Amino acid sequence: MQGSPGRTPMPNTRLLVLFGSQTGTAQDVSERLSREAWRRELGCRVQALDSYPVVNLINEPLVIFVCATTGQGEPPDNMKNFWRFIFRRNLPSTSLCQMDFAVLGLGDSSYAKFNFVAKKLHRRLLQLGGSALLPVCLGDDQHELGPDATIDPWLHDLWEKVLGPHPLPLDLSLTPPGVPWPSKFTLKFLQEVPSTCSEELCVTGTDPQGPPSELQPFLAPMVTNQRVTGPSHFQDVRLIEFDITGSGVRALGVPHSFVAGDVVLIQPENTASHVQQFCQVLGLDPDQHFTLQPRELGVLCPARLPQPCSIQRLVSQYLDIASVPRRSFFELLACLSCHELEREKLLELSSAQGQEDLCEYCTRPRRTVLEVLCDFPHTAGAIPPDYLLDLIPLIRPRAFSIASSLLAHPSRLQILVAVVQYQTRLKEPRRGLCSNWLASLDPGQGPVRVPLWVRPGGLTFPKTPDTPVIVVGPGTGVAPFRAAIQERVAQGEAGNVLFFGCRQRDQDFYWEAEWTELQTRGCLTLVTAFSREQEQKVYVQHRLRELGPLVWGLLDLRGAHFYLAGNAKYMPADVSDALTSIFQEEGGLSGPAAAAYLARLQRTLRFQTETWA
Repeated sequence: MQGSPGRTPMPNTRLLVLFGSQTGTAQDVSERLSREAWRRELGCRVQALDSYPVVNLINEPLVIFVCATTGQGEPPDNMKNFWRFIFRRNLPSTSLCQMDFAVLGLGDSSYAKFNFVAKKLHRRLLQLGGSALLPVCLGDDQHELGPDATIDPWLHDLWEKVLGPHPLPLDLSLTPPGVPWPSKFTLKFLQEVPSTCSEELCVTGTDPQGPPSELQPFLAPMVTNQRVTGPSHFQDVRLIEFDITGSGVRALGVPHSFVAGDVVLIQPENTASHVQQFCQVLGLDPDQHFTLQPRELGVLCPARLPQPCSIQRLVSQYLDIASVPRRSFFELLACLSCHELEREKLLELSSAQGQEDLCEYCTRPRRTVLEVLCDFPHTAGAIPPDYLLDLIPLIRPRAFSIASSLLAHPSRLQILVAVVQYQTRLKEPRRGLCSNWLASLDPGQGPVRVPLWVRPGGLTFPKTPDTPVIVVGPGTGVAPFRAAIQERVAQGEAGNVLFFGCRQRDQDFYWEAEWTELQTRGCLTLVTAFSREQEQKVYVQHRLRELGPLVWGLLDLRGAHFYLAGNAKYMPADVSDALTSIFQEEGGLSGPAAAAYLARLQRTLRFQTETWA
């Protein structure tokens, strides 16, 4: 059911954008909505869902919900309270009858519950009497052009619905170069340099209250940083161990220490050379100190940013100059540019018609914010410092599956990190910010501390004793399963089957000795697939098919849970195909019945996945 075609809000309609964001993408999209509303002379407020008084929704005429889906179809942390409230059974069916709404979802189609939160929220808002302006938008991380491939046309239709017969000229070529949207903050530069110790205390804290969090991470001493792939292997993979003694580290919302399936979040930094290059191209003094002041009431300064702060610290620890910029970055650059040739090119890249050009210049080669600024030096040198936080996203924490159990390694937390480095057509190799930063840290050269905290992950393991688990973890996808197997073995649970795949036994067989020892003790059934050790490549899905009777017996007769973690490109679909074949061959099910059996496993969380692009 859609909103009545006759309802056409005037351009001065109050617009509210509410977001639920886990990694920051939904917040970025929400701020884009705010900017586009400003260009259309619409008043707009943007808030995280859990910071908005949800009972006030009954008075809102127009609301856009921007929601990510995490894990196995879960809402992000900053909308869970809203989620519980909106699904109360006692809410009247006319609660939102005065509200027009639209829902924009962000998800990953490699997961079974693709955009589950957005779809379910859309249905619930209709049940409560809301009128949908548009069908739900389903942004997909797996699309070649990213979520924008779906979001762009959806937003075009949204503004037509919102504005009705009152469209405004939106072509950026009609916007004077000196009229960008107002910056969210002003930087007030200080004449005197404050003491560095006060700035340091604002960042780290020395007496944490409660468990570590993004606002107050624990500075964990790094104990070891060991390469675990062979010297001739193409990829550098590290086993990194932290000492969390006295940290109070535990998963958010969990009253005890972290468990298998939880993740650790790590806050990385830019390299010193990149910080120096950035300051040079923008003409900034890295030693200059400033305070940040919001331009409008209700706009909060970034919680982690100390006040006062130096430009060097801002760029090093807060601005993600190593990220690939979104289209709004080019749009703002074009508005700020007074260089005719550079501005013309920026306008092309920021237009809806130039999406393919933007993808070719920026997205496919993974060109970074810093590299783009270096390509447009006249524009970069004229950027007002007030716009730094509008132009460049904050560095987001990176999540890693915890690869150890406290039952096996008390007061320790281990992660398995593949150092991201690959070549595109650009001369400089592409490097992952966090993985390369972690790899550069050497506790053997002196004390190293890394800011971290823990939250629940997307995988939950059975609490009932004697429930077998089948885990499929090729490559670094095995990390969360090491924590699970260590935990289960410590609790006396021996029904553990691990399918592990890698290229070569002597190059990237992570924890070989540990798995072998557990298998000898009867605590683990280990099945390996070394893809490059024979002429015909062998992967985990091939081993699953070979052991079909074992897999079917455990799933159908013993109620086993099945888990999969690893790269999202081909492997998850191949494993799912292998399972449906097993259900047909060993269980005698028809094709549709085998697909329904797999769907039932997913729905009841007996089949869970954790994949990444």
